[in-house]
Amino acid sequence: MPLNHSHDTHPGHGPGHGSGHDGDLIEILDLDAVVLAEHLADIIRWLPFDAPPRRIVDLGCGTGAGTFALLERLPDAHVIAVDSSVAHLQRLMSKACERGEEHRVRTVQADLDGPTWPDLGRPDLVWASASLHHLADPERALRAVGSLLAPGGLFAVLELAGFPRFLPENMPTDRPGLEDRCHAAADRLHAGRMSHRGADWGPLLTAAGFTVEGIRTIAVNVEGAGDHAVGAYALNGLTRIRHGLADALDPEDLAALDRLLDTGGDQSILRRGDLQVRTERTIWAARRPG
Repeated sequence: MPLNHSHDTHPGHGPGHGSGHDGDLIEILDLDAVVLAEHLADIIRWLPFDAPPRRIVDLGCGTGAGTFALLERLPDAHVIAVDSSVAHLQRLMSKACERGEEHRVRTVQADLDGPTWPDLGRPDLVWASASLHHLADPERALRAVGSLLAPGGLFAVLELAGFPRFLPENMPTDRPGLEDRCHAAADRLHAGRMSHRGADWGPLLTAAGFTVEGIRTIAVNVEGAGDHAVGAYALNGLTRIRHGLADALDPEDLAALDRLLDTGGDQSILRRGDLQVRTERTIWAARRPG
C-alpha cells in the first residue's frame, strides 16, 4: 500500500506490506466490522448530511467496515475505497462481489504520503476511520481533502481511543491489571512513532479551512458472553499485542498472556464468560465551505 494506513490493532502495527502481516490484519479488521457494526451504524446515522451523499471516498478503508456500512445506509451512494494494502483492497472487493455490490465500489491503491494523490473525483463525503494519524503529515492530508471535496461536502474523521480492552479490570486473577500494563506499554511505543495518535482533530480541521459542525464520543461496551466473534476478536487482538510487546513487558505478564492465548488450556480467553469489548470512538464532522 502505500497509504501508511491501518487501524491500531496492536503496538507496532504499521503500513502492512508483508502478506503474512496483511493476512493476520485482515482477520481482525473483518472481526472489528462485525463486533462494532452497531456503533458504526449509529455514527453514520448521526452525521449531519444536508442531502444523502452519492459520491464517497473512504480513506484508509481496510477491508471495508466503513465502506459497507455507508453503502447500507446510503443506497444511492458509490464509494471509492482507498488503501495502501493490495490484500485489503482485494478482500474488500471480494466482499463487495459476495454482496452483489461490486458496481458500487471502486478500489484505489494509493500512498497518501506521496507527492500527489490519485484522481478521486469530487466526493460529497470523505470518510477517514482510524487512518489519518498514521500519515507522516496529517495536516497536509486535511488540506488535500479540503481541495478534493465538493463545496459544502462533509469530512468525517473517526478515531478509536486505542485498541479495545476485553477483560474485567481485576482479571486475570493471577496477574490483575494485565491489560492496563499492556496498553501503557503500547502507548509508550506509539508515542515516538505516531505523534497524532489520540489527537483532537477539531483544531486541525479548523486550521485546514473546515467548519466543524459536530463532535461526538461514543462509549463502546459490547458484552461477549457466548459471542464467538467477540472471543475471536479478543484472541486475535491479544495475540497481536503479545507479539508487538514481547520486548516491553515483564516476563510474568508475557506468561499470563500466553496462558490466555493457549486455546487448549484451562485459562484460554475462549473459555471465559466475562469478555467485553470496551473502548471509545470519537467522530468529528467537518464541512467544506460552499
